[in-house]
Amino acid sequence: MKFGYARVSTHSQNLEMQLDALEVFGVDSKNILTDVASGAKEDRKGLESLLMKLREGDTVVVWKSCRLARNVKHMLSMMEFFETNKIEFKSIQEPFLDTNSPHGRFIFNVFTSLNQMDREINRERVLSGLASARKRNKIGGRPKGLSKRLQKLSPGVASMWKNDDTSIKTIRQTFNIAQGSVYKCLEHEGIDIKTYRHKNTNNKNAKTKAK
Repeated sequence: MKFGYARVSTHSQNLEMQLDALEVFGVDSKNILTDVASGAKEDRKGLESLLMKLREGDTVVVWKSCRLARNVKHMLSMMEFFETNKIEFKSIQEPFLDTNSPHGRFIFNVFTSLNQMDREINRERVLSGLASARKRNKIGGRPKGLSKRLQKLSPGVASMWKNDDTSIKTIRQTFNIAQGSVYKCLEHEGIDIKTYRHKNTNNKNAKTKAK
């Protein structure tokens, strides 16, 4: 199924050009999600709704990649999410961003590789910082507490977690949040991640044996 996404930064701007282009490309108007929000804004309800609707084999179409991503890092993350979940991607104004073409798949793979490298560099930097802080008897980390955005996302995160086939990585990429934030959301919803799935698996096994 084809899904479209369109965004403008302010209410004074018009979505019609993007919507018309998406419909000409073959996206049904009922499958087009929109936002009126700055590209730098994390809380975009239209984008979050789109990510929750996507299934393997679907295609995401945008007028231009800058309508989808906040910045290069966010774009890299989105490309990896699409790759992991076998979702096709097409930018109408950027023919090189089309996963149905050999050139597009190459660019797609470059994006996902760059994102993987960026994560590994950041992880190494964080671990080095923590090791340095421990040597000086300093305790690092952010202040405890759940932001308003994570509070809104918590029910959706918990719902995906209860599906035994959904990994932490998939949840993190779907909602564009850090792994630690996934755990915080689950804790906020009263889910004990250490025992929930183990208990569920035992229950399923018991039912299977009973049959």
